[in-house]
Amino acid sequence: MFRTALRNVLAHKARLLMTAFAVMLGVTFISGSLVYGDSLSRAATARVTEGYERIAVSVSPENSRAAGAGAGPAGIDAGTVGVLAKVSGVAAATGRVDGFAAVADREGRLLGHGTSHRGGNFAPGADGKDPAYRFTQGSGPTADDAVALDETTAAKGGYRIGDTVRVGTNQGASSYTLSGIFRTVGTTRTSEGSLTLYADATAQRLFLQPGHYANVELTAAPGTGAQQLLSRVEEVLPQGTSAATGAQLARIQVNLATSDSDTMSQILLGFAAVALFVATFLISNTFTMLVARRTRELALMRAVGATRKQVRRILLTETLLVGATASAAGLVLGTGVAALLQTLFGAADTPAAPLVLAPGTVITSLLVGTALPMIAGWLPIRRAMSIPPVAALSAAELTPPARAGSLRTGLGAALVLTGTAATVYGALTAGRDARMVIGLGAVLALAGVIGLIPLLSRPFVALLRPLLTRISPVYGNLAARNTVRDPRRTGATAAALAIALALASGLSILGASATQYLDRATTHDFTADYLVKPAENAVRMTPATAAALEKLPGAAVSPLNQSTEYRLAGTSSVLTGVNPATIGRLLRYDVIEGSLDSLADGRIAVAEFKAEAAGWHVGQTLPLQRRDGQHGSVTIGAVYRADEQSNLLPSITAPDSLVARYDTAPHTDGILVATDGGPGPAARGSIIRALGDNPVLAVRDEAEIRAGDSGPIGDQLNVFYALLSMALAIAALGIANTLAMSVLERRKEIGTLRALGVDRTAVTRMIHLEALILGGLGAALGTALGVFLGWALSRTLQENVVGYTLVLPWGRLALGVLIALAGALLASLWPARRAARVDIPAATAAQT
Repeated sequence: MFRTALRNVLAHKARLLMTAFAVMLGVTFISGSLVYGDSLSRAATARVTEGYERIAVSVSPENSRAAGAGAGPAGIDAGTVGVLAKVSGVAAATGRVDGFAAVADREGRLLGHGTSHRGGNFAPGADGKDPAYRFTQGSGPTADDAVALDETTAAKGGYRIGDTVRVGTNQGASSYTLSGIFRTVGTTRTSEGSLTLYADATAQRLFLQPGHYANVELTAAPGTGAQQLLSRVEEVLPQGTSAATGAQLARIQVNLATSDSDTMSQILLGFAAVALFVATFLISNTFTMLVARRTRELALMRAVGATRKQVRRILLTETLLVGATASAAGLVLGTGVAALLQTLFGAADTPAAPLVLAPGTVITSLLVGTALPMIAGWLPIRRAMSIPPVAALSAAELTPPARAGSLRTGLGAALVLTGTAATVYGALTAGRDARMVIGLGAVLALAGVIGLIPLLSRPFVALLRPLLTRISPVYGNLAARNTVRDPRRTGATAAALAIALALASGLSILGASATQYLDRATTHDFTADYLVKPAENAVRMTPATAAALEKLPGAAVSPLNQSTEYRLAGTSSVLTGVNPATIGRLLRYDVIEGSLDSLADGRIAVAEFKAEAAGWHVGQTLPLQRRDGQHGSVTIGAVYRADEQSNLLPSITAPDSLVARYDTAPHTDGILVATDGGPGPAARGSIIRALGDNPVLAVRDEAEIRAGDSGPIGDQLNVFYALLSMALAIAALGIANTLAMSVLERRKEIGTLRALGVDRTAVTRMIHLEALILGGLGAALGTALGVFLGWALSRTLQENVVGYTLVLPWGRLALGVLIALAGALLASLWPARRAARVDIPAATAAQT
């Protein structure tokens, strides 16, 4: 039986090529995801644990163990470091301190991005070297006005030894002389951030307090184990401190570092599952057509003595051979894809890590790739085995068209109704488990639509027939008839495309809705030229920061001084202090009652949603009470419309003088600036200089604010679209496979048409039109499903996120349909070429 199966596979290798290619793509996706994830995880583990092997024990304040070094307000004093250094078995005790430090380029802009800009102390030993850092140029900083930079940051900024470097911290910005360039070890920095080293005393002054360290690293003397040293150290630890071995700290870092790689692997595997699910339709379609073509052959085997079980085993062995071969190729290709991903997404300063091909990856890839064709081919094989040999020898099996009363149609309709009801219920009730209900409903509805597609193909083609006949009266009509000749085949082919389009359309809707939400939250109320905000949330601005900008000639400036812990008439409230003279120019206030000018009289302005919720109105005087015991009263002078999600327009606007009366140190969330000449390089430069050339403070215009908040969503969508393109490619292969098999089945028919005078161009046009019908059916159903799913998920978000509204991105949806049609047309090139080159005498003489 194995030899027979192998002979059959070799005999039909051209027809099985598309199936093998689809399986190979799916396995490539899975193996590539697993190899990339394992390699990323191992690289992250190696990176974060590097350097911890030199640390036997680390001592830090108890309140900083979970948060990271530097979290303790007082730290560990130098006397304690001396005590620890005298513990038996300690070779050296090194105090460490770190905090936020951002480096500016030569234009004063922040180098790097993200929240990984760190600074630390250079702690040399007796040999003048710090074991945590390997200097490639110069030496560590020993003077107060010197710093050292990691080699990646120095390269990005174009800095050399002796250059002046501007560095900003929570204490402000200062200029330093670059004394050295070093290579980082372990978790001291990430690829997006920077690391700056200061002299020991300078780092203590900037990040903690003089004479104190955030933690102490202990190295063990020869012959002393880490656990042994830990026990000795714990005996002398002062109250409020704790100790852990370097191995324990490394395990913590590994758990933190591998979480991102695990998430990425799960996302990739999710899209791989979608691609494999789409490939199932192609495989099932292929074996349905192959079995139908070989009905007489299989019946003859039965007639000469082969049992039904033996024939079934032969066919399943064929699927096994195809799956095993394609899986092996996919595993090799997936490893190459993982290497490519590592090259594309790896950090420039991270050494290339070796690829990890784990046994589990090999087993999973081969098992999935082998089992998938067998599962997908089971139903066609089972259906063929149910045909009596006598009937099969008399005529070839024809797949019956879907009927309204068939079990498949009834089950599909039931699933669609149940899934739709569940999705609508989850969308409208928006309870705790709403998204789970929507997900279950979407799966049921999708399964139902797949079952109903054969039935839906006829009315869809009937709807398109007038357009097709207008394009080509004869061949458009022939293409329509050929498409509905086998509705099940048409449905299976279109279903693969529908699944990919449904996911792409749903993601487009969610992405467009989220982008509009963020746009309204960030720039809808913004009328200033610039917004000044810290580059990292850990940096705190004060009203004094805004005072420096108020000296700019012709500039309108207002801080957003947030002051918390108020109760106005018993309602918990946050007051945002602004400059009454300029705020109307800097933010868009849609006042519906009262006047914003009342801020100058010491009154407050309240957002409409806040006033309605508390029952307040213009002219009402509210008793004020602060948590620190202060009392007073405020009067409402205006009510304005505002979205609750707005990041700029506050719920309660107060004059900054009123906030200063109750809070001497409010948090300045941002500073709004408008210049006489409008935004431009000169205006930006004057603002940066007024802020002391501090790279910590970012000066952004409207476009930069919008890009900073909504840009990541667009980047994520582009990644998801790229991953879904694999499913679209497999769906296109399905169309090509269906058309190629259809051309093979209709060889005599096409030869007859050619004999009657139909030229090659007309045959090619007919096959192209069939492909467009298949693509249009899949695109229409997929887009409709995606819109429905996007609406349902948006409904749940509307209940939980105030101001979130559904946005239908018609342009993206139309683009998705066009891409589907273009893919279908591209997929039809090879089948159309084969159809146009049919040998007329041989085709007309062939048996059907």
